[in-house]
Amino acid sequence: LEWEKEALSKFNLMIEKIPLFHRNIAEQVVHKKAQLNAKERGSLQVEESDILRAFFSEVPFAFYSLMIRLLDEVGFAYKEYEPR
Repeated sequence: LEWEKEALSKFNLMIEKIPLFHRNIAEQVVHKKAQLNAKERGSLQVEESDILRAFFSEVPFAFYSLMIRLLDEVGFAYKEYEPR
C-alpha cells in the first residue's frame, strides 16, 4: 500500500521521537496495523486516520501519556481518535 505523503512524514517523525528501546517494535506494530486499517476501509492508501487508530490500538496503556505528548509534538490531529 502507498502512504499519504504528509501522514508518512508525521509517522516517521513520531517514530524518531520514541525512545530507542521501544522504537523498532512500535514502528513494526503500528506500521502493520495502519496498513490493515487502510485495507479494512477498502483503501489503497494509508492515511493519517489509519495511523492514529493504529497508535491508539497497539501502544500499551503504560505509554499513553508519552504517546499523547509525541502526537502533539508531531502535529497529529488525534483528539477524535482517543478512546473515551
